[in-house]
Amino acid sequence: MLTARKLEQYLEVEDKVRGEFQEKLEARNAELERCQQELAALRQQMQATIDRQLETIAELSGKATANQHTEQLNRELSNRSENLQEEVSTLKKRTKALQKDLGEAREQLKVLTQYDPVRMKKNLDANKKKQAELTAANELLQKSQARAKAENADLQRKVQELESKLPAVETVAEAGEEAA
Repeated sequence: MLTARKLEQYLEVEDKVRGEFQEKLEARNAELERCQQELAALRQQMQATIDRQLETIAELSGKATANQHTEQLNRELSNRSENLQEEVSTLKKRTKALQKDLGEAREQLKVLTQYDPVRMKKNLDANKKKQAELTAANELLQKSQARAKAENADLQRKVQELESKLPAVETVAEAGEEAA
């Protein structure tokens, strides 16, 4: 009986404790469920974030491949341009050398054509014609100059005559003003 009584006391204590702590247990259970729901929501958000990041990584890896291809093309084009620049500089040097040779050849040709007798005769005839024209023009200019000098001398003589008559005319004009 002792044990039955203890068992009854034990059950009473258990009911009492349960009564006191049942609300707390229910509140804790409710809070635990809410936390579990929040945790599930967070897991879903994290999974969505991870999925977006995976998509971004896949996209970026595709772009990285394109960038690597572009960089390779840039390197190849840079090498080609450097080779072309070297070739252009070589061709410029060769062009300068050829221009120098061409200048020398022109000078030699000029010297050789300078002594062409047919051309020299034509030049001589042309020079004689020019000299005759210049002589005729010179004679005309000398005649014009002689005429101009004669006219100038006549005009200077007339100016001197008029200057000598000027004092007489001034005295007559002064006398006329006094009379008036």
